[in-house]
Amino acid sequence: MIRGYCECRRVQFEADGEIEDFSHCHCSQCRRLHGAAYATFAAVDRAKFRYLAGETGLQVYASSAANDRIFCSTCGSPILVETKDEPSRLYVSMSTIEGNPPHPKGHHSWVGSKAPWHEINDDLEQFEKAAD
Repeated sequence: MIRGYCECRRVQFEADGEIEDFSHCHCSQCRRLHGAAYATFAAVDRAKFRYLAGETGLQVYASSAANDRIFCSTCGSPILVETKDEPSRLYVSMSTIEGNPPHPKGHHSWVGSKAPWHEINDDLEQFEKAAD
């Protein structure tokens, strides 16, 4: 069971299942919206995800034709990304997940647009764009 919440704890959620994909996204949108060099996401099965509290406090930002970003309207915490190309998955921001749930080996995506001041110092696979 994966559980998480936003900074103000208004939005709370859980996912009954495993993390299917574990990625560090370096695209400019993720960097700006997370205020960091990259954003880390845990992909979960949409059918196994549910909100426990605060669903009415969510806001949606259509960051592109393909992606909707869901965040808390009170504290601004990024909760997840819904990708129209993958309707059965949700990409939950690891910054909102409690603890350290088991996850597959990660990878870096969109390194072609990573912050020029950030250096990737691990041996994880890197993709210029989205992972194949």
